[in-house]
Amino acid sequence: MTRGVVGDHDDGEKDDHELEDSDFQVESVRDRLHSSRASRFELITNEFYRFDKAHRGFSRERVIDGIRGFSQGFVILPNNRFYRVWTKIILLWAIYSSVFTPIEFGFFRGLPKNLHFLDIAGQVAFLIDIVLQFFVAFRDKHTYLMIGDRTPIAFRYLKSTFIIDFLSCLPWDVIYRKSGKKEVVRYLLWIRLIRVRKVTEFFQQMEKDIRINYLFTRIVKLITVEVYCTHTAACIFYHLATTVPANKEGYTWIGSLKLGDYSYSNFREIDFGKRYLTSLYFAIVTMATVGYGDIHAVNIREMIFIMIYVSFDMILGAYLIGNMTALIVKGSKTVRFRDKMTDLLKYMNRNKLGKDIRDQIKGHVRLEYESSYTELAVLQDLPASIRAKISQTLYKPYIEEVSLFRGCSPELKSQIVIRLHEEFFLPGEVLLEQGSAVDQLYFVCQGMLEEVGRTEDGSEETVSSLPPYSSFGELSILFNIPQPYTVQVLELCRLLRIDKQSFMNVLDIYSSDAQIILKNVLEGKESMRIKQFESDITFHIGKQEAELASRVNIAAFQGDLYRLKELIRGGAHPNKTDYDGRSPLHLAASRGYEDITLFLIELDGVDINIPDKFGNTPLFEAIKNGHDRVASLLTKHGASLDIDDGGNCLCLAVAKGDSDFLKRLLSNGVDPNSRDYDHRTPLHVAAAEGLYLMAKLLLEAGASVFLKDRWGRTPLDEARSSGNNKLIELLEVAKSTQAQLLDCTQEFQERTVKKRCTVFPFHPQDPKESRRVGIALWVPHSMDELIKEAAKQLRLTGSSYIIVSEDVGKILDVDMISDGQKLYVLDDEAPQT
Repeated sequence: MTRGVVGDHDDGEKDDHELEDSDFQVESVRDRLHSSRASRFELITNEFYRFDKAHRGFSRERVIDGIRGFSQGFVILPNNRFYRVWTKIILLWAIYSSVFTPIEFGFFRGLPKNLHFLDIAGQVAFLIDIVLQFFVAFRDKHTYLMIGDRTPIAFRYLKSTFIIDFLSCLPWDVIYRKSGKKEVVRYLLWIRLIRVRKVTEFFQQMEKDIRINYLFTRIVKLITVEVYCTHTAACIFYHLATTVPANKEGYTWIGSLKLGDYSYSNFREIDFGKRYLTSLYFAIVTMATVGYGDIHAVNIREMIFIMIYVSFDMILGAYLIGNMTALIVKGSKTVRFRDKMTDLLKYMNRNKLGKDIRDQIKGHVRLEYESSYTELAVLQDLPASIRAKISQTLYKPYIEEVSLFRGCSPELKSQIVIRLHEEFFLPGEVLLEQGSAVDQLYFVCQGMLEEVGRTEDGSEETVSSLPPYSSFGELSILFNIPQPYTVQVLELCRLLRIDKQSFMNVLDIYSSDAQIILKNVLEGKESMRIKQFESDITFHIGKQEAELASRVNIAAFQGDLYRLKELIRGGAHPNKTDYDGRSPLHLAASRGYEDITLFLIELDGVDINIPDKFGNTPLFEAIKNGHDRVASLLTKHGASLDIDDGGNCLCLAVAKGDSDFLKRLLSNGVDPNSRDYDHRTPLHVAAAEGLYLMAKLLLEAGASVFLKDRWGRTPLDEARSSGNNKLIELLEVAKSTQAQLLDCTQEFQERTVKKRCTVFPFHPQDPKESRRVGIALWVPHSMDELIKEAAKQLRLTGSSYIIVSEDVGKILDVDMISDGQKLYVLDDEAPQT
């Protein structure tokens, strides 16, 4: 039996015989699982299932026992030994009632005394069965758990077949007699045919019992159907003949019948067995349509019934032939189920699997048998495009409600939906074990699960519940960590599943959504105990960010503008650098990709002058690799050539003789007088190596011949050491020119650059009331001139004066005076305090 089914005895245990039967018999879940998806998992919202909300709670103990809401009163479990015996007894009465009811309707106008007692005994048995139905536990079609509360049991039975069962138990023969033998009362006998369902259920159980040959069971069932139909038709045929007036009985099929020398004109006086066999013969001949006309309809009523009967026979014949064909080709679903279950039982017996795992395997196979409408069974022959549209219709409403994808793009959700697979799980099944490696991500459509964690002392505790629209397995998949909690089923669940590889492939495409998903995971798990995985999660997030930056740089390096746009749109930051500190702009500039460079510098937040670990900017990369158009584009948008060690760079370019690189550096504003670690300028290197053209380029760019290196040597000294006369002559001319220019510059500065000061005729520390107005003067070339001019303008009468600053410091040289400084003229002979 499936997991959660209670044992035969009232104490919940099975006897050995029933335990053995459980391996071969299939408990039908057809009454719990309907044929449509909606009805299988329809939420129970009407008052029929609201009888006691306290019993709707979830607990692991109840899942293990398979019982929910059992009351303290008398309740019969379906597998109780005595109740199973009772079902066999009531089956025999159902067979008797189903066969005898048409006979009673057609052949009797009031039962004889010997049959009256038997009829009463049968009705009493069925009345007892009705009473027992108010105490028999049942499985909830939504949760698949056993319901043992008598209130829902009673409501369930009252809502289903109670009324018909009760009406079928009424003594209709007595009512017929008491009502004056009104013919219409006898028609109510047909209500008792509802008992045929017990026979039907018996055959369904036989078909799924793999110990009984399936071909034999099906043939017996088909023969039973055919015989019962002809039996019922025979009784109706005789009924049609007995309901005409006595003077017109010759105008009936049996009253006008004459076989050889025997006449049926007084058919009521013939033996019951002969009348029944004649009626049965008429029904079979009519059904097979192979008669010679010896028995035929006589009046209009018989003709109408035969037309209906023959039409029904065509349908019945098609049913019988179709089933026989299915038996021959062995293509029915039940046959495949039996074969699969037989192979599984052999496998489990050979490997001596435990009872728990056996129950889970058999329960899952049964559930798969009953829910074979899933996409694997129905949609596998359809094109992928059609299956994708079906998945969008069926599963997208669930995925859009999952908190894991909150804020994600519709495109990502669509890609997730078309990769989903639908599965069902029974209560008590464990889907993910704590500490295991997970390669599947699940989403809950309907049902309820729970996460259980093991504490340090080895005990288990419930961490959280997983209602519809929740997910599990994402922590292990996204962060490559073991499954933190055990996930097990509380109610019959419908889940959607996507494998890890498919999920990660989608995230690789939608990078921005991947970041959102990571954020949603961490926010959704804040209340859970994931501290033990915090370092792993942090490491994985850093690794993912590094991988994303690497993919962006690869796209920039390869010139893949479309891929780069997708990554940037997906959340990658354009300023993210690789292990060398190189951004996508560095790589695009170094490769000369104008379109990518333009795309990057137009993005918000892009640092156009970002340096790498070596201090190189994108503009420097473009210049170094000779991409003038890219360099011009960068310069146009505000890039500057800030080289941390410009002297070394220029000196290296000169030493290599790379005049083009040197020209690009100088034209982009690099100072030609930049020095290296030995205070040598590029002109020093050019002079020392005798590079005339290099020296000429540097001099044209403004290189100085007067600068000295660490050893006090000028470029001209280096040129004289190298012995290049032409270079020496060039440098000497440059020296003369630069000297003249320097003299002119100094003279011009002396003429054009003047400083202004304000001189006050009081001590800087005098009180405000004794202070006087000062005078603004141009600072002359000497202190004597300044003192004389200040005394003159301030009309001072003393013979000797000094100039001091605000902090009462005596100023001895005019070069010590800054532009706009306040000065104070004091009598040098007066005492100073």
